[in-house]
Amino acid sequence: MQTLPRVLCIAAVAAASCCCLAPSAPAADSAKHVVVVSLDGLAAYLVDDPKVPLPTIRRLAREGAIVDGGMIPSNPSVTWPNHTTLVTGVRPEKHGVMANGVLVRGPIGVPTTIDSRRDQSDLVRIPTIVDAAHAAGLSTAEINWPCTRGSKSLDDQFPDVPDALLHSTPRLRKELVELGLLVDETDASFRKLSTVGRDYVWTEAACHLIRDRKPNLTLIHLLNVDSVHHQRGPQTPEGYTANAYADMCLARIVAAIDEAGIRDQTTLIVLSDHGFTRTPEAIRPNVVLRQAGLLTAEAGKIREAQVHVVPEGGIGLVYCTNPGEATEQAEAFKKMFVGLEGVADVVLPDGFAEIGLLHPREYNQSPDAVLVAADGYSVSGSVDGETLVASNTEAKTALGSHGFVSTLPKMKALCVLSGAGIRSGVQLPTVENIDIAPTIAKLLELKYPYSDGKPLTAALE
Repeated sequence: MQTLPRVLCIAAVAAASCCCLAPSAPAADSAKHVVVVSLDGLAAYLVDDPKVPLPTIRRLAREGAIVDGGMIPSNPSVTWPNHTTLVTGVRPEKHGVMANGVLVRGPIGVPTTIDSRRDQSDLVRIPTIVDAAHAAGLSTAEINWPCTRGSKSLDDQFPDVPDALLHSTPRLRKELVELGLLVDETDASFRKLSTVGRDYVWTEAACHLIRDRKPNLTLIHLLNVDSVHHQRGPQTPEGYTANAYADMCLARIVAAIDEAGIRDQTTLIVLSDHGFTRTPEAIRPNVVLRQAGLLTAEAGKIREAQVHVVPEGGIGLVYCTNPGEATEQAEAFKKMFVGLEGVADVVLPDGFAEIGLLHPREYNQSPDAVLVAADGYSVSGSVDGETLVASNTEAKTALGSHGFVSTLPKMKALCVLSGAGIRSGVQLPTVENIDIAPTIAKLLELKYPYSDGKPLTAALE
């Protein structure tokens, strides 16, 4: 439960946002365009791997600017929180997205769940750069961008949610069918596509919008690299193939910008949300909690729990279901797990500020502790088995993972800027992804007062 001052603070921010981003805000330069392409899971270190065929990305980096060594993501280093950071310029402690959905705490004894079927208004606590662009009279579009469902600031959208087509712009759905990119307008047929097939549809949908509508701000999110890295691991033959396909999709988007005749007015920002590491082993904290009598399971699922762990790749969000006992139980959890194989740390709420999370008394979705896995281990949510450590196959976890604390070097994300307004041949030192939203604002001449980041001025002409 949020305290009254916290609720009043959030209400004040919301009121301020309505004022600052009202439709009467000064119009930005409608001749300028920014296209942001997120290649989910394409780690920064892959750019320097000679086995990875990335001709388009490397050419754009030579012609423009690259964050040398990579961009630091937010915690947790997973997809929805970081895509939200990219368009708000703040970490989850402020924008509120901590997982790929809303973390829903139940009553005492009921485990916390993740609800992905939510609108932007349920997920994101502050206005985004898209909201600012729309308020300034600019045209906007997104393809598969997380946490945008139900947005009133997008002229065209195809959001990253379950039942994506149901929540897509009707005119865009119809056009994609007419173009032969979709069999029909139903999610049932779209879900039958492979991850490669979906990336193809999303890429061609983006190209269509760029050629026909020329949005001032376009957000594009492709997923195949992330999917393959999870299944096969990064820096594998399958991973290299996925990297090459992502680069080919990017080349199609660059060609669409040329075909639209807006190349000289367009800035292209190519990035990823997080890096990747191989995780051939996993830790199963819920097995240990089951053995300690702190949760019960039935048919492989948690039935009741005093304490349980929600996995987020390289970390686990620890929830204590009885608020009156949460502090003591979190401390006991730390004593139970610190020093065990595969466990790098357990962070209690008094240390959350250091990793960019809010204390649970300030934000209901925040966990009561964070379990941090060692590199090479992922966190499993499984309740089956008898040992803490298991192979990834036994634990039913991915061979490749992200979600680790963002200071792990392998979590650094790709970031390349090229085109209008970008200096050529620039190598930027490591930056945080909170700097992307203010950079977009600078390029489009938008007023955006919410960001904690700064524009990447060293890359700007």
